[in-house]
Amino acid sequence: MSPSRSRNQHELDEEDYGPSRTQQRREALAVLVLAQQLVDLQPSRLAKLALPDDVRHEIDVTRRTPSHGAKKRQLAFLAKVMRRYGDDDFAAVRAELGENREKQRQENAAMHRLEAMRDRLIAEDEGALSELIAEHPQVDRQHLRSLVRQARIEKEVPNKPPRAYREIFQLLKDLAQKGDSAEG
Repeated sequence: MSPSRSRNQHELDEEDYGPSRTQQRREALAVLVLAQQLVDLQPSRLAKLALPDDVRHEIDVTRRTPSHGAKKRQLAFLAKVMRRYGDDDFAAVRAELGENREKQRQENAAMHRLEAMRDRLIAEDEGALSELIAEHPQVDRQHLRSLVRQARIEKEVPNKPPRAYREIFQLLKDLAQKGDSAEG
C-alpha cells in the first residue's frame, strides 16, 4: 500500500464492483448481434427455437417495421428485452445458430467443390472426367459426355440458356449425395 493512500481507499479498490463498463458494452453488443441474427432467420427455423413469447413478439414487430431508422430502434428495443433474460436463457439458441453456421459453411464449401468440378469438365479437362468416372464408376459416361458437349456449345452461343450447365451441376450433386449416403 502506498503511503499517500488511506486504508479506506485501499479497501474500496479491492471491492468487487461487477463487470466493467467496457465488459457491459461488449455483452450488450453481443445481444444486439444475436437479436439481428434472430430477425434475419427464416421463419421456419425461428419457429424451432425455444424463445420467450415477448422476444418472439418483438422479433415479429421488428420484421414488420418498414423504415430503416425505425427498424434500427426496434432492433435495439428487442435487444433490451432480450437483456432482461439471463445468458442461460439464450445459450441453446446461440448453440443452435453456431451449429447451423458451421453446417452452412460446410454446405457452401461442398457446392463450391461441385462448381469447380463442373467448370473443369466444361474446360475440356479430360483428367477431370477420368477422375469423376474413377470416383463414381456407376455414372452414365455417355450421358455425362453429352452434357459436357452441350454445355460447351451453350457457352459459345450467346442468349442460349445454360440447361446442360445446370444439369451437370445437378448430376454432380446427386453423385455427391449418393456417395455421402453410401459412406454414412
